[in-house]
Parts: sequence; C-alpha cells; structure tokens
Amino acid sequence: MSTTVDFELMLRGASLRVTRPRVAVLSAVHDKPHADTASIIGAVRTELGEVSHQAVYDVLRALTTAGLVRCIQPPGSLARYESRVGDNHHHVVCRSCGVIADVDCAVGEAPCLTASDSHGFVIDEAEVVYWGLCPACSTAAA
Repeated sequence: MSTTVDFELMLRGASLRVTRPRVAVLSAVHDKPHADTASIIGAVRTELGEVSHQAVYDVLRALTTAGLVRCIQPPGSLARYESRVGDNHHHVVCRSCGVIADVDCAVGEAPCLTASDSHGFVIDEAEVVYWGLCPACSTAAA
C-alpha cells in the first residue's frame, strides 16, 4: 500500500511538482485500478473537497505523460486509468458489466506477440484485450 510520501517521491522522481491534487489523483488511481475519470474525480473530491473536472483531467494528462499512470480504453469503454506501468500486460473485459482485470503477458518478453508484418515499424509493445463474462456475470447468465 503506497502512502502520501511514496506518491510525493514518485512525482519528484518524474520531475513533477508535488501538489495536493496530483497526490490525490495518484492515490485514487492506485486505490481504484481501471477507474474511469468520474470515479477518480469522486475520490479526489472526497479527499480534497471541491476540485474541478479540468484540474483532474490536467493531472491525469501530466501523470500519463510522465509514465506514472497508464490510460487504457477498450473499444466501447470510457478511458480508464491504472497504476501498473512499465510492463506489457493486457486486460480482460466483461462484456456484460464492463469490469476490467489485468492479464500478464501471454508469452515471452515485450512485445509478447510478434506481428506477421511490422510494415517497417520498430515494435516495442503489443496490446491485447480479451473479452468474455466475469465470474459474477457468467454465474448470473447460467
């Protein structure tokens, strides 16, 4: 479990100024993996009181650019944010309720999938989204 001091060190390590909104957003992303922006705004407001939508969007952009959080957006889903960065993991998404979970790389080092034709690109990452029903939804469907 990360603490405020840990978040401050992360921000300084990424050459970002330490501000209360940045610490609160980083904390929210760590506490709520795969949270959408509205959930993050709610968590930040619970901690700090009134904070504008734009302030949270700006912080998320800065944290994503700095590599402290990752933005994912499975097709048909809102943008989601996670603190698991620096590896080449994938995601599984429930078709019914939309819950998202991490899936480790299928095979080997990043990129874990070899493209049949790279078209001259130097590929350094592969993104896979698995789709299905989560345990709760598959039990309800049965």
